[in-house]
Order: sequence, then C-alpha cells, then structure tokens
Amino acid sequence: MSESRRAWDHLLATLGEVGERFAGPEWAIAAPDDEAEALRVLLHHLATGVETQLEQDPARPTFRAIVTPWRKALGDNADARYHDALVDPAGTYRIRGRTGGAVYVSITVEAGAADGAFPSGTVGVLNDTEFDVDDDGAFEVVLGGPPRERGWLALADDASRLTVRHYWEQVDSPSRPPAPDLALEIELIDGDVASPPPAPTDASVAAAIERMATYVRSRTLEAIAKPGEGEPPPFVSREPHTFPPPVRPGAHALAAADAAYSMAPYLLGPDEALVMTARWPECRCANVSLWNRQMQTFDYLRGPVSLNRAQAVAEPDGTIRIVLAHADPGVPNWLSTEGRPFGLVFWRFMLPAGEIATPTAEVVPAASLG
Repeated sequence: MSESRRAWDHLLATLGEVGERFAGPEWAIAAPDDEAEALRVLLHHLATGVETQLEQDPARPTFRAIVTPWRKALGDNADARYHDALVDPAGTYRIRGRTGGAVYVSITVEAGAADGAFPSGTVGVLNDTEFDVDDDGAFEVVLGGPPRERGWLALADDASRLTVRHYWEQVDSPSRPPAPDLALEIELIDGDVASPPPAPTDASVAAAIERMATYVRSRTLEAIAKPGEGEPPPFVSREPHTFPPPVRPGAHALAAADAAYSMAPYLLGPDEALVMTARWPECRCANVSLWNRQMQTFDYLRGPVSLNRAQAVAEPDGTIRIVLAHADPGVPNWLSTEGRPFGLVFWRFMLPAGEIATPTAEVVPAASLG
C-alpha cells in the first residue's frame, strides 16, 4: 500500500470518528438539527483544511482566507476578515498589503501548528500602531531576521503560521461583495527554508493528507471540550445571560491579543426575548455577535445577527440597548436568533482604553417590547 493511500484511509477513518463522536451523544448532540450543525462544521473544517493544509510551501507562502461567509469556524466575525500563511522560523519574510478601509489590522504568529495541529499559543503580535500605513492604506512588515525599529516581528523557534486580521466598523459587512481588496502577499526574502518537491510525490501527498486529518481532529475532538468538562477561559460564562467582565485572552491560541472578550450563552423560549444593556468603551472598534454552539456566526449576509458601533443606535446617556428575539420586535438594535432557542453571545472590544463596563441581560416577554 502506498503512503498516500495509507494517509487517505486514515483521513477517512478520522472523519468517521469525528462524525460519530463529535456529532453524537459524547458531545451532548441529540436533536437532529444539532447533529446536522455538528456535521456542517465538520465539513467546514475539512474545507478549510483543504484550503490551508493540502498545498503549502514555507519557501513560497501565500495567504489563504481562514473563514468566509460560507465556511465558518472558531468564532468568526461579520466585521472582520482573517488570512493565514505558513512560515518557517529559519526564514525572513516580507508582508505587503492594504488596510482596505479597516480600522484595525494586526499580525499574530502562532506556534506549534506546522503539522496541521491546533496552535499551542500565540508567540508574537504586531498591530497597526507598530508599522507604517500610507495614505492609500498600503503597509509593509518584515518577520524574522535582524530586529528593526518599526514594522518588524520576531519569529520564535516554534513559529509555524501567521494570522492577519482586518477589522472594520461600518454598516455593511466587509465580506459582502464586492469585498475590499487587501492585496495581501508574503515573500521569503532570506533564510534557508526547505520547499516541497516541484511535482507531487507519494510522500508529499501523504504528508499533506495527514495534515488535513490532524487539522480536522485538532479543531473538533481535541479543541472543543465536552459539555461540562474542563475549565473555560475567564471571558467565557456557562450560565445563560450572565456575562463575565471583559478580559484580554493573553496568549490563548488564535485569539486577538489586543482584544477584550466576554461571552455567555442565551436560552429563550418561543415567546421570550433577551434585552442586553452595555456601553461602548473607548476602543478602536467593538461589536457583539451571535454564534451557534459550534462557534459559527449566524448568517450575517441575510439578517441582523451582529452589531458594531456604526450600526447600533445609542440611548441619550450613551448606553446601548440590544434586543435578542426570534422575530423583529420593531425596536432599534434587534439581533435575530434565526428562530434558534440556544446560542452564544460574544462581545469584542479591540484595543480598549480603561475599564469596560460588563454587559448585562434580562429575559422578558417578547410581547412587552412593542
């Protein structure tokens, strides 16, 4: 049996195991719609694995979209676009791109993910206060090699992948066509970095398929704790409608180190609504998003399922009152549940200054909101 055939069989076995366990009772999946959603996110992970893991070359890297409106995972965002590239710590790389009207841009370096595994942590962060941006939004950054005064980020010995984040604060999602052209490119400019063979071989294809299997497994069975198990991050509440104080995630892998987060689930009956009260802090940008239990955004190209500061209507005293309901209650700042009785509410505050007021929430009869 060839190496690639053996790897292919392993990928199929991995998909079968993940489909059986992650979309089953072991992860408290019972209802048909919940099972369908778990299988859907498995397919989204597989698609992202094909996009980012199958064909890659650290000597000739290219940026790939991590999520799209039709391929979602790991807490995507209606107001952001995320791109990924493979790097080798032995190399020095130049990144060029454009802000595309984004109000915040950052580059993070992830460790321990060269084989498709979930990153072990974030080992470098550079945001747009630390590199120069031209009047037309163009920027250039160097990673690795000798230190530079600005626009430079070290590559740690275990550096493996980059994430470039662009955040917008506008009425329309930046993922709605026509999306801004970010012109992202990355080039190896120094260093001895091995490249895969020019023509695929049995060994190189086998390695690529194994990366895909590792990618899928590490983002399901190994990344998502079973319900009630493990200790959630400090910004995550398991109690419906009770938000923890927003905090920065630190070196939490794949998190934006410049952000403060707060998350809690919602649980609503057919005639109930959730009224959330918050105050936007002084920050670069902020939003609140709705996710399903698989940390996928609701359909933001179809309905109001997230709000940023450009979209939300504030009260005269500066507070914001956001209503989460199954149907439009005819009030400002409605977030649609899409008819889902359960979901996750996630707040993001980028580059916050000072204290952030903790959002509060109250369940009310939907009929009382007219």
